[in-house]
Amino acid sequence: MICITAHPDDEAGNFGGCLQLYAGRGVETSVICLTPGQAATHRGSARNDLELAALRRQEFAAACAILKVTNGIVLDYPDGQLHRMEPQKVVCELVLKIREFRPQVILTFGPEGGVTGHTDHSMASIFATLAFHWAGRSNRYPDQLGGDITPHRAHKLYYASADFTLPDRQPVTPPPTTAVIEVEPYLETKLEAFKAHTTQSPLFKMFESRMHHYGGQEKFHLAASLSPAPTQETDLFAGIDKS
Repeated sequence: MICITAHPDDEAGNFGGCLQLYAGRGVETSVICLTPGQAATHRGSARNDLELAALRRQEFAAACAILKVTNGIVLDYPDGQLHRMEPQKVVCELVLKIREFRPQVILTFGPEGGVTGHTDHSMASIFATLAFHWAGRSNRYPDQLGGDITPHRAHKLYYASADFTLPDRQPVTPPPTTAVIEVEPYLETKLEAFKAHTTQSPLFKMFESRMHHYGGQEKFHLAASLSPAPTQETDLFAGIDKS
């Protein structure tokens, strides 16, 4: 499983329950975070963007350890500026990661940008969606191919969804929920992983309140699949041969 996010703390806040659940089932998990979050409003002790990026990389590594993530990768695209990036460059890098890691399942945001509607979340969705489709085509980035690197078609692509919106944000329209994953047993560890992002401590109270209200489930929209899937799922690996 690969989870493609925009900022350090996205992995815990949006996907932390599933990352723990499937790690516990023996699934190898990877998180690819596109930016080090250097433009964040909350900056801890950082005196500049470079220091904040370094702090947030350390926090991301700590959170991934708590969530038992096999591979945690922070790329170096600029926080708050993903909409200005050359799409081919970002997608090329993600395609290579997918071809190397060869996941069955890819998780990311929906193009609406999640409940916050963050532009970087929307762009992470678009880049991840293109990478999901293009990684399996030999005529996309053929210069990558050779040796152990071959085209790879992941079985499923999921967008994070929700059954609530945030009243203090611009309106978003979440994708319809097609998978509901019960993660209540992992809620406290999910909170622990989020709190590993100590630079973001002003958000802890709000996040904890929201998780205690909504956090027993993580909801997803099946955006693409190699095989027909039921209308509603309770397992992201449903229909996948685990042999």
